[in-house]
Amino acid sequence: MDNLNRRVPEDPQKININQSWEVEYWTKKLHISEKKLRALVAKVGVNVADVKKELQQERNYSYSR
Repeated sequence: MDNLNRRVPEDPQKININQSWEVEYWTKKLHISEKKLRALVAKVGVNVADVKKELQQERNYSYSR
């Protein structure tokens, strides 16, 4: 049974895009849109470290242009 009062992910190493509250948590934590979060997860998977790494690489690329 889901705990509707949960404030942090059950597994802080993975992003569960099937839980709306978790999507909201990660979009706020990473300062990105839901669309961007879903695109990153589709590209690199649900591992938070991989998502952060890809996001950082994209941000560095856009700053260097």
